[in-house]
Amino acid sequence: MNVSSILNQLLKQAGGQSSGQGSGNDMDIGKIVGNLTSQLAGSQGAAGGIDVKSLLGGGALGMLVGSKRGRKLGGKALKYGALAGVGYLAWNAYQNQQKGSSQASSQALAQQEGQPLEQLQGHAQEQRGLEILQAMIMAARADGHVDADERALITREIDSLGADAELHAWVERQFDAPLDAEALAGQADSPQAAREMYLVSAVIVDDQNPMERAWLDQLAKALRLPDGMAAELDRQIMASVQQR
Repeated sequence: MNVSSILNQLLKQAGGQSSGQGSGNDMDIGKIVGNLTSQLAGSQGAAGGIDVKSLLGGGALGMLVGSKRGRKLGGKALKYGALAGVGYLAWNAYQNQQKGSSQASSQALAQQEGQPLEQLQGHAQEQRGLEILQAMIMAARADGHVDADERALITREIDSLGADAELHAWVERQFDAPLDAEALAGQADSPQAAREMYLVSAVIVDDQNPMERAWLDQLAKALRLPDGMAAELDRQIMASVQQR
């Protein structure tokens, strides 16, 4: 499956960049977040807040996170820029939790914790990409309001980014799979992957929606995140969008 190319384009959409097929793993995280910040600065003042779908250009990510019955998120829409640096933000959360304790070498940490998404290559990158994409789709479904028309639109948008037949079939299966936090958490191949899966889920859900908040809490428990890690990941999301 060509999941890495598709995921890379989705993350660029989160930063307000146009996506093109064949993109490499060469994202400028600061530039992406800066672009999103600039877009939001020009979008403030609209009645009822910012339309996320419109902000993200109506592309696949816009359909995934912004098609919830025209939901408006106001300034909270800014948090979608955090998707652009999901691996680094999750790693920063881990490092912040480790302050004051002895740290192993970088190589030992990579073996113990797993590498950030942006550093992976080959099969490891494809596997982590599937985990991240699966978490995103499940989070988008958490309120139970992705109907058949929205599902078809989201799938079509992902296909438009160049998804091959195998990835297309995989995406379809994700819409049919039960919303099972334990099963989703079981896909995480490392503690770093677990942090990234929680982070993308936290970005996508509306924490004011009880069903979506409940899903995020279930996922945090299923991922067996250490005490305080979920809160630290949430802080990383908010800190990332305050950068200028």
